[in-house]
Amino acid sequence: MVIGLLQPQRAKAQEAEIQQLLLNVQKLDQLRQILSDMKQGYELISKGYGTIVSLSEGNFSLHETFLDGLLAVNPAVRDYKRVADIISCQKSILSEYKSAYNRFRRHGSFSPDELSYLSAVYGSLSQQSLRLLDELTLILTAGELRMSDGERMQAIDRIYARMQERLVFLRHFNRQATLLALQRNRELQEVQVLQKVYGLEK
Repeated sequence: MVIGLLQPQRAKAQEAEIQQLLLNVQKLDQLRQILSDMKQGYELISKGYGTIVSLSEGNFSLHETFLDGLLAVNPAVRDYKRVADIISCQKSILSEYKSAYNRFRRHGSFSPDELSYLSAVYGSLSQQSLRLLDELTLILTAGELRMSDGERMQAIDRIYARMQERLVFLRHFNRQATLLALQRNRELQEVQVLQKVYGLEK
């Protein structure tokens, strides 16, 4: 009787194993098909690459002059107004954040942790603006990037826009911090006045 009861469970277990085996066989067939497709793709690419190499060797001399021209930087691009604007933004970022940080430190309205936070924000802005200057230098250096004059000017415009964003953020951040410092200073003065009125001065 016990054997009779265990028989259906064993049959179910064997049925599940058979289904899993069939699934594994299907997966194996799919993997074989994928490998076959990959091999065909590789062979096709290899043949195509060989054709491209042979064609490009013949055409390279025709395009060499054009490509060398893209490595040169036109003086008009170097003298583009936005280049000076970017440098001016960078100077403003550096001078404004240093001035603000020194003012906040002297003011005494911020705790050491808050000053550390301000310093981290200013440091991050400074690093971002220096990276933008590095990008500008790369664009304006002959032999570094293959770009047309139009592409170089578009890239300069993008750098200018990003530098402007950082300067606008810095000014907003400094205004907010200044307002907070003034508010704290006013509250401190009010407390001191109340202490005088009620004779609570130390």
